[in-house]
Formats: sequence, structure tokens, C-alpha cells
Amino acid sequence: MQRIHYRLITTLSLALFACGQGNQQKNGNKHEKDSIAMREQFATSPVLDGKTAIGHMQVDEGLEVQLVAAEPMVVAPVAMTFDERGRMWVVEMTGFMPDTAGTGEDKPDGKIVILEDTNRDGVMDKRTVFLDSLVLPRAICLIENGVLVATPPQLWFIENNSDKPGKRTLVDDQYAAGGNVEHQPNGLLRAMDNWIYNAKSDRRYRKVGDKWLKEPTHFRGQWGITQDDHGRLYYNNNSENLLGDYFSPGLGGTNPQQNNAAGFDQKIVPDNRTYPARPTPGVNRGYQKGSLDDSLRLVKFTAACGPVIYRANLLPATYAGNAFVAEPSANLIKRNILSDSSYIVKGVQAYQRKEFLASTDERFRPVDLRTGPDGALYIADMYRGILQHKTYLTEYLKNEIKMRNLTQPLNCGRIYRVIPAGSKPQPVTFELTPAFLGKMLGNENGILRDKAQQLIIDQHLTTMAPELRTMLKDAAHPLTQIHALWTLEGLHSLTAEDISGIWQQQDPVLKMQALAALPAVLNSSSIKATIAALDSLSDNPYLAPVVAYVLPVVGKLDKAASTRLEDKMIKTYAPDRYVAAALVNNAANREAALLKQVIAWNPDTTLVLRRQLETVLKNMDSKANAKKMEALRKELPRGYKIFNTVCQTCHGKSGEGIASMAPPLNESNWVNGNKKAFISIVLYGLTGPVEVHGKVYKAPEINGDMPGIGASDEFSDADIAQLLTFLRSAWNNKADKVSAADIQQVRKLNNGRQKPFTAGELTN
Repeated sequence: MQRIHYRLITTLSLALFACGQGNQQKNGNKHEKDSIAMREQFATSPVLDGKTAIGHMQVDEGLEVQLVAAEPMVVAPVAMTFDERGRMWVVEMTGFMPDTAGTGEDKPDGKIVILEDTNRDGVMDKRTVFLDSLVLPRAICLIENGVLVATPPQLWFIENNSDKPGKRTLVDDQYAAGGNVEHQPNGLLRAMDNWIYNAKSDRRYRKVGDKWLKEPTHFRGQWGITQDDHGRLYYNNNSENLLGDYFSPGLGGTNPQQNNAAGFDQKIVPDNRTYPARPTPGVNRGYQKGSLDDSLRLVKFTAACGPVIYRANLLPATYAGNAFVAEPSANLIKRNILSDSSYIVKGVQAYQRKEFLASTDERFRPVDLRTGPDGALYIADMYRGILQHKTYLTEYLKNEIKMRNLTQPLNCGRIYRVIPAGSKPQPVTFELTPAFLGKMLGNENGILRDKAQQLIIDQHLTTMAPELRTMLKDAAHPLTQIHALWTLEGLHSLTAEDISGIWQQQDPVLKMQALAALPAVLNSSSIKATIAALDSLSDNPYLAPVVAYVLPVVGKLDKAASTRLEDKMIKTYAPDRYVAAALVNNAANREAALLKQVIAWNPDTTLVLRRQLETVLKNMDSKANAKKMEALRKELPRGYKIFNTVCQTCHGKSGEGIASMAPPLNESNWVNGNKKAFISIVLYGLTGPVEVHGKVYKAPEINGDMPGIGASDEFSDADIAQLLTFLRSAWNNKADKVSAADIQQVRKLNNGRQKPFTAGELTN
């Protein structure tokens, strides 16, 4: 009753205030009056206990939010996963931003903890610390007899000896090198294709025996990564609702000169509007026009993270396959509805002017979302006042934090689950037997199917191969077929005969999965029959992109046959951007020759394949400056370091920009042009459209706002001058140096300024 009573009061107060807004439109300055009223209503941000905080949440009708764990059971959770016993493994990033200066954030106080519900009432009642003394841990993945743990800059595999850490293996000493805490790899998603993928990264990992493999893949996202029932990956960056791939993640990514391949890093949900339940002035650029509406609510995403595709059946059927995205700056969780058209995935927001879940508690910071083995939607709430890292923290936000005492406390954290109202979902415990695991491969909950696949592989249950082959032929259960295919691949038991059998089936989705798995089985004895099948499959526009993506492995076994098939696909699909991207991937180290071949066949300058090849060749020219960059690193070490920790995370290591993030720095008219304008951008930021190389970049093609670093306590004027000098000399850029005096002069000219510049201001 108390919870319902509080929610009613909150709803009425907001409704009454909304009525007041309508009257204020008749009076003078609506924005000013609304802002003042909101400031008065939400002048403080009290610290609420976990159960009371639920009373501040508005959630979809028919659903309820339950508290699963709260401090001291869990503190500052940023990532979570479940094991075969239904226990929750949680990453605690306790050291994140202890104050606005980030004092002591390098203190080793992070932990990996195991939470368990021993009496099966839905509430965690047992806490086991598996690892402690970690600096800003960020991701976890369970595999075989151990745990992958990401602690910058290393990625470690740590054996699990009865919930105590055992032997440590260094998997990658450069996993999270460069960047700051907001811009370092994370996620560690064990995907359907048996590789482990990351957000904010272009590398993937796989354990084979006692060895760890590391391979290049497409660059993806910023914080959090998830997959759908077909194993396609989804992610986002801080200002983008949902990005993702149209194809299996292991395809492509092997041509180091190719950036932004069509079909990967696509805008799945281009609508980035948000509808908070409360005013949200405490966002980094809240002072900027258009960032907040007249009631001080965030207009668009600014901290999108932790996406999940809901793949279970506990929630109503209308939620299946939906994408949920956390927005901790606005204290809400977004729901998106996805749909397929051919292999293209698109999505729309589920509602207009409301959210799936929104809280009036400013400290509610959802940062990771998961589908649980019980079918519930789980929410990791960091429950912090400060969310923005010090590198980009503006004076405006520092003041907001001070006004509402948001720095403390640092020892809170919650995990919630969303379930149908009145339901009592039970935890799921796996029996590690072939009979049980085989049955679970057909479960309606995709998370349980994933876990069954992983456990079969982890236990090396090759005796299940005959049963898996039977599942592979069961067209009545297409999702089970897909898992059977990849489980066989993970066991190294998939054969060319298995793939050939799929070619005879009708389901094009399964055929696409088989094409993605083809590299695992292709050999000299099966290549001839495979080429004949690929030639036939390439006639299907739905399958053509994936056929083109497997050409590199075909070429290793039969170069002449691969060349013939490539030529056929060029003449059939040269205008198709997705097939063209796959053909460019296949053309590594021979892009110029292929361009010459394409022009000889068809001199059309607008041909998609031609334009993609020309872009790659331009990228190659830009990357030919390795010696120059090494010399600059030695000459300007501080500038080089700041570039790698701040700039390259959005603009790319080669300065060519990153799709959905930021435009190029290489040969940019802004970098090479007016010194004062460039200094102004770096100090105060840039908002809105910007023209580079004659092309206008604007949201949603890129992030519409670039934050300045002039207010950061991390960098002196000499540091910033060295950074700008580095950028004006890097790659093909050729411009004069910037001094600390230049920086100081621009600061003096703009004394007191907080808001970012527009391109128009800097060119007038």
C-alpha cells in the first residue's frame, strides 16, 4: 500500500505540474517559469533505499519491478551474467568517479562477486567475492572452467576453483589500452558463433584447447553488446539508441583498409528521442539549447548503453525480440520494436512521449540490461550521483553535482528484475547431462539455449554429435536448428556433409547461417562441391552478400574458382552496397587491381563498388604515414597520449572518423585551418552540422555534439597545445604549431563561456 500511495502522489504532482505548464504558455517567458518551477520541485536528490526507489518508477502496465539485490549485497554494478546454477556474476566498478576530479579512481577497489538466491524467493541472499583489488573492472564472461575478466588494459582468463580464483592466463595485454573509462572495450559477449565479441573494439576472442585466439572484426559500439536469435550483434554509442549488424558477426572485418562496411554498424533505430519522468538538468551539456526541453527533461540520448534483445517468454509475447536500451542520464529504459525485411533489420520506439520504465529518482542509473534464465528482464543500477567521467565533465555539470550533493554516497548499487505483475518466476539450474542439455537447446528462452550450447561445448560432449545432426534436420524448429549448427561447429564436429544437407533445405535463414559457418569445414576434399553450391546460392540476392564474404576462404583452396565467382558477382551485384562491401573485404591487398578491373568492365563513376574501392584506396594513402606518426609520438608524447585516450575513440586511430561517432581529422579544414577556431572547438566543443572536405556531417550520421576538454582538470594548457600541434602535423595534415599562449589567448577571448560553438560562429 505504501508503494502504491507514493506512486500515486508522484503521478498526481507531475500531472498537476503539467497542467500548470499549459497555463504558463499564456504568460511571458514559458521556458524560464517552467525551469524555475522544476528547479524548486526537484531541488534535492535524496538517497533512497532499494524498495523505496521502486515506488519512484513508472513501468509498463501489467508489469512490476522487484528488487533482486541492494547494498551491501552489491555495490556499483556495471555488468552481470548468469552461470549454469542460476547464480549472478557481477562486476563492481566501485572506483568510478569518487568526486568530480576523479580522485583515487585508480584505487584497486573493484570486485567480481557471485550473488546467489539460496531460498529461491527471487532475492539474492548470499554474496561471494571471487576477485577483489581490481582497478575499474568492466566486463566478464564465463567459459569452460573459468572466467574472462577485463581490467584495463589487460584481459585475463582466471580458472575457477570452487568459487576461488586459480591459475591466471593473460589473454591480451592491450585489450583496453588507450581511451578513458567511458571509451575502452567492454561487453565480452559469448556469441552464437562461439567467438567472444566486445563493444568499443575491433577484436574478437576464442578459446581453443589451452590457446586463446585473437582476430580482427568490425568496430562496434561503446558500452554494452547483445545478440538476437540469429546471432546478429546489437550495440550503441552514447547518443545513438540502437546500432547493429545485418549479418553474422564473423563475416568480414578482415580487410584492414576497409572502414564502415555496409551491413555492419547500421542505425537500427534512428529515433533518439527520450521521455524522462522527471527533469534531468544533471546532464553534461544541459546548458546547451535543445539539450533539455522547457521542463528541463533530456530531449535525446546522451548516455545510451547496456542494450539487450529480449529473447524469453516470461514477459508478454509482444516483448519478444524487442530491444531495450538503458539511458542512465535520464533515469529510464527505452523499449524498441524490431522487424526484418530480407536481411535488413529496422526498428521504431515502442511508444511516443513515454518510456518502458522511467524513474523520478535522479540516482537511478541503469547501465546494464540482461535477460535472465528465469525469463525476467534484469537491470543493473549503479545508483550513483556522478555518471560523467572527468575527461569530459563540464563546469555546468560540476555545479549541478554540487547543488544537489550528488558526489556521495559511493557504496550503493541495486539489481532489479521486471516481471509480469503477481508472477513468481523460478531460477533455472542446469543438469550437466547430454539429455538435459539437448532438451534445453529447444527451450523458448534464448538465454537458456545459449547456455546449453556453451555447456555442451565447454564439456566437449562430442558424443552428442548424432543427436545434434538430427536437430539440424528438424525444419519444424528453426531456432533449434541454428543452435545445433553452431554447437557442432563449437565441438569441431561440423562437416561439409552437414553443410551440404542444409543446402537441400528450404529455409534461407538457415542457409545464411551455414554460409557463415562454412570456413570451419571447408577443405581440399570438399572445395569442388562447395564451389558448385556457392555458384548456385549466389543467384539468390538474399544470400549473395554472405557468399561474397566467404570468398577469401574459397580463394585459399581454389584461387581460380574464387576469381571466377568474384567476377560473376561483380557483374551481377556491383550496384548493391552490401555485396560490394563483401567484395571489398575479399580484395585485401589488391584493391587497386580490382578497381582497374571494375572500371574496364563498367566506367560508371557512380557505381557503388567503384566508390567503395576508391574510399579504401584513400584510406590506404592516409595509413602510409607510419614513420611520420612514430616520429610525432616521440616529439609530442603528451599530445600523442591525449589523442589516444580522448580523440581516437571517436575520430579513429587513422583520423578518418568513425561512423555514428565523429568526422575525419585527417586533412580536415578545421584541423588545418584557422588556429583560433580549432582551439575553440577543442576547449569548448562543437555542436550541430559541420562541413569537412566539402561534406556536411550531422546527426544521426555522426554524434551531433563534440564535448570540449577545456574544463577538465586532467589537462594543462601546455598539454592541450601539444595535442593540437600533434593533430595539425599528423597523417596528411600540414599546419603550424599551437602554443600554450595561443590556448590562453582563446580562453581570455571566451572568458566565462560554457556552451559549445557552432560551425557558423567560428566561420563568421
